[in-house]
Amino acid sequence: MKLSPLCVILAVACLLAATGCGRHTAPPPPAPPQVGAITVELHDVPLGRDLVGRLSPYFSANVVARVSGVLLKRVYKEGSEVKRGQVLFEIDPAYYQAVHDTNVAGLAQDQATYTNNRVIAERNRKLLPIGSVSQQTVDDAEAAERSAGAKVQADQAAVAASQINLSYTRVSSPIDGIAGQQQVTQGALVGSGTTDGGTGGTLLTTVQQVDPLYVNFTISAADLVTLRQSRNVDLAEQDQTKLKVTLPNGTAYDQVGTLDFSDIAVNPTTGAVNLRALLPNPKHQLLPGMYVTLRITLGQQSQVFLIPQQALQRDTTGAYVLVAGPDDKVVRKNVTVSDSHDDDWIVTSGLERGDRVIVSGVQAAREGNPVKPVPWQPAAAASGAAPSGSPQSAPSGR
Repeated sequence: MKLSPLCVILAVACLLAATGCGRHTAPPPPAPPQVGAITVELHDVPLGRDLVGRLSPYFSANVVARVSGVLLKRVYKEGSEVKRGQVLFEIDPAYYQAVHDTNVAGLAQDQATYTNNRVIAERNRKLLPIGSVSQQTVDDAEAAERSAGAKVQADQAAVAASQINLSYTRVSSPIDGIAGQQQVTQGALVGSGTTDGGTGGTLLTTVQQVDPLYVNFTISAADLVTLRQSRNVDLAEQDQTKLKVTLPNGTAYDQVGTLDFSDIAVNPTTGAVNLRALLPNPKHQLLPGMYVTLRITLGQQSQVFLIPQQALQRDTTGAYVLVAGPDDKVVRKNVTVSDSHDDDWIVTSGLERGDRVIVSGVQAAREGNPVKPVPWQPAAAASGAAPSGSPQSAPSGR
């Protein structure tokens, strides 16, 4: 059957009309992007700072020579524990023994003289009433008695001094602790004074008590004021201020320290305050001079929000987070961040209880646009199932 030209024209026109209508049909809108969100709640978190401290001994005493002479021997094992009064070194005592023996002999001679003068004085006092001796004779005998008694006292003091010097030839530990390496070898000449005319004897070794240990550290004046204002923290209550220590290899120390001292003035050069803590060291695992990382807790910060670190954004106006509103549209909220706690930021203002803060998928969220919030799962983020930008780990309990 042969179509007429008019029919062909009408058929083409209908086809073109149908094709034009198809081109102007609007596609369906895209689905809102899926984001991981958490519902924030109020928390009480410990208020503290991570600082670096240096360990120092609880007691440290230099063992020095208090008399001059040749060092005969060392009678302790280097690096071992010693007790107070334990002999550590021996200095040649020959000279001091001779001086002491001379003083003892002089004392004995003067005691004999005193005894003789006392007997004469007593006899003259008995003869004076009957006129056998004059008053002058009695006065002279009593004067001789007193002089001999004074000489005996001087000799007794000399004997005590020589006995002390003789005892100093056996150098003992002044405290309980660990004796260090000897500084002078056997046969060396040691002295009770330095060669430049100053005071002090030759250093023989050092004894340190290392259980407990002191931890010396500093905190900036600004941080200290912030910590005190947050909960009216008073460093005078030192026995209530605890700190945890991390060893240089990154492991946690199993003993808890206690704040022991806080300076009353700020160092004008550094703008910091000196603090000191007392740290048990029963296994002698820590050594003086070692640097450790410590976390000092000075109280609690109440009614704050914890958000994962990747949820916080910053621009020229400050810190902010993106929140899924009641209608699932993205809302920006400017926040105030005071500090960090574990893997979270501490937010003190800008959020309300029940806000759904977007943690993962932040790149796809646009302010004013709808999103599909789902609970953010740190475990899923660790396995790679969460959207890009989710953390590897984060604390639970929000």
